[in-house]
Amino acid sequence: MKENTGYTAVPTMKELPNDMQPYKKFAIYGPENMTDAELLAIILKSGTKGVSALELAGMVLNLCPYEKGFTGIYHLGVGELMKLPGIGKVKAMELKCLGEISKRISQRGARKRLKIDNPSSIADYYMESLSHQEQEHVYCMMLDIKNSLLADVSLTKGTVNASVVSAREVFLKAFEYHAVSIILVHNHPSGDPTPSSEDIELTYKIKKSGEILGIELLDHVIIGDMTYYSIAEHYNL
Repeated sequence: MKENTGYTAVPTMKELPNDMQPYKKFAIYGPENMTDAELLAIILKSGTKGVSALELAGMVLNLCPYEKGFTGIYHLGVGELMKLPGIGKVKAMELKCLGEISKRISQRGARKRLKIDNPSSIADYYMESLSHQEQEHVYCMMLDIKNSLLADVSLTKGTVNASVVSAREVFLKAFEYHAVSIILVHNHPSGDPTPSSEDIELTYKIKKSGEILGIELLDHVIIGDMTYYSIAEHYNL
């Protein structure tokens, strides 16, 4: 009788049935019929001792506690990825690039649905990239005369207050893009988007400076944990 060691051998990719092997499944059915783990297994190319590429792909896709799948990789650090078996620094960097690509693709889709006069739409555009950041990030949306988005520019990251985000910096960027109006967006790592006194102070400081320069501040949207706060909806801007 064969001794039970308590260890179950993990099949390699080649040992799996043909229709389960990612490369062969890609060739037969195309990428649109593959799971996320199968797609990622092809990118990973190989697993490690005792862990197949397919299993490792599943570990990567489920590592982020609050966002599963490819977009979850965006929220993981290189160090977190390197804790997985078979993930060294280079492979972790490659995965981070994949996460960034996924985020950009998702954001482009949101940009097509973006409605500048709708704070909810603005929040949707930034939610994926900002809702779980550990630091505060400030963005400025640059708009043309038709309220179309010219660009969104990262201004700073860290603590948001009137001294860190200067009106000069905001409007130098606005002139650079020939913006007619702007919208400020930043996140609260706490998850609560309720504005602080510093947020309100910053909003009115930028608002008054814009009135002098002829560039209107339309709103200041604060991103929380799957929620948002529009200062324009609650205050007289």
